[in-house]
Amino acid sequence: MSLYEQWQDLINNQTDDSFAEFWEKYSSTETKIYTDILENHQHTPVGTFQELKEKYEADPVIFMGFLDGINTSLKNPLPIEEYDETAAIQLDIDFETLFFNMLGAEADYLYSIPAWDQVLPLEKREEIVREFKKSKTVVKEKEPGRNDPCSCGSGKKYKKCCGAAK
Repeated sequence: MSLYEQWQDLINNQTDDSFAEFWEKYSSTETKIYTDILENHQHTPVGTFQELKEKYEADPVIFMGFLDGINTSLKNPLPIEEYDETAAIQLDIDFETLFFNMLGAEADYLYSIPAWDQVLPLEKREEIVREFKKSKTVVKEKEPGRNDPCSCGSGKKYKKCCGAAK
């Protein structure tokens, strides 16, 4: 079974009894990795899966979970489904996308890491928060009024055409 399949198996088979222990291990590992990446944001993390896993003192399956999570924030997403411990990794991170994605994941323990101050100015982070909130706003389409022209193009009033069926 590949590391990616092991990760999927681990995440999809959590029970109420196992989740707390899993989440503690995963979130503490993820926080440690992101803190290091943000503190050293001017350097792109590069190495083999094995080297990076050891650098961050991470369980291989948990490290695969980290890669799965960060993959949508990379300038060049990685083919992680194919990875084994010898795979070469380059984490070319788009930090604005990463911050946005952390908001989407509701990962306050990650987007509140103090090292973000060195990576993105507060104004930029506030702008990303506004964009995120705006992306979640549902705008309801205006219903046609009874006397409006029907949207089907018949030329009739809505009440005498498509609105008559309602």
